[in-house]
Amino acid sequence: MKILITGVAGFIGFSLAKYLLKKNNIVYGIDNLNKYYDVNLKKKRLTYLRVNFGKKFIFNKIDISNKKKIDKYFKKKKFHKVFHLAAQAGVRYSLKHPEKYLESNLIGFSNIIFNCKKQNVKNFFYASSSSVYGDNKTLPFKESDKVSSPLQYYAATKISNEVMAESYSRLYKLKSTGLRFFTVYGPWGRPDMALFSFVKNIFKNKSINLFNNGFHSRDFTYIEDAIYLVVKISESKKFFEKDNYHRIINVGTGYSIPLKKYLKLIENKIKKKAKIKYLKRQKGDMVKTYACIKKLSKIIKLKRRTSIKTGISNFVEWYKLFYNIRIN
Repeated sequence: MKILITGVAGFIGFSLAKYLLKKNNIVYGIDNLNKYYDVNLKKKRLTYLRVNFGKKFIFNKIDISNKKKIDKYFKKKKFHKVFHLAAQAGVRYSLKHPEKYLESNLIGFSNIIFNCKKQNVKNFFYASSSSVYGDNKTLPFKESDKVSSPLQYYAATKISNEVMAESYSRLYKLKSTGLRFFTVYGPWGRPDMALFSFVKNIFKNKSINLFNNGFHSRDFTYIEDAIYLVVKISESKKFFEKDNYHRIINVGTGYSIPLKKYLKLIENKIKKKAKIKYLKRQKGDMVKTYACIKKLSKIIKLKRRTSIKTGISNFVEWYKLFYNIRIN
């Protein structure tokens, strides 16, 4: 089976590739290696895959917004399963650079799903986001909730992806699954995410910005748990019905952790107090995210989730090793 992962140099794409390669799959990966965050980190993820899995991992540097190159790539490779994880990430970044999201999240998405249909890909999985729920007051967030009031352009592009996939699935019977990820964290994570930036600033004796005066809460999902869920979802045919070839599934834990508690656990692990700067809520920020996992539990057998304490500990140990930090 030929498996393609777009955005393979990204946090989730890399982690999924590593999991599938360990199971002796042949994995093809593409990425444009953009400069949204440290390109060196992305390159080291790719190096890890090449060194540990050799010829089972095949990488090409391709921008998904380049239709000509994507068309040629799909026609040549003939994939059976596609995990589309490439996107312009970052909620706050979308407020200042909306054009980046148009290129990657809309044009790029269109290029990928078009080729999945054209080349008869059997299963298409794509990354959506908990941000589509906006300022929803009903908790936990259910897949059936209305998602027509996004707080940022990033969320708007993710809603658009879901609508496009729904359309393609109805028109062409393309089996598609939208994965609404909830704040994925862990080793090899993104520098722009809370855990990475908090740990980095504590080690460097820099202050940490807590927006909304710290009164945020998130459904933090450990990376290995998220990948386990994605793989098991990809192996399940539940919720694909006779005339319904599209499904949306929350990828979360069903627990929401206050950001202040999250930071406290980081401080306890590092054994150092953070310098905190309390700021007002920023435009586009969601106050709380909390996944309903009833649908998820009907599709797959859920395993015991990784505790927040363990997840944070694993990240800190990885961070110290990766950046060669020694604590006396």
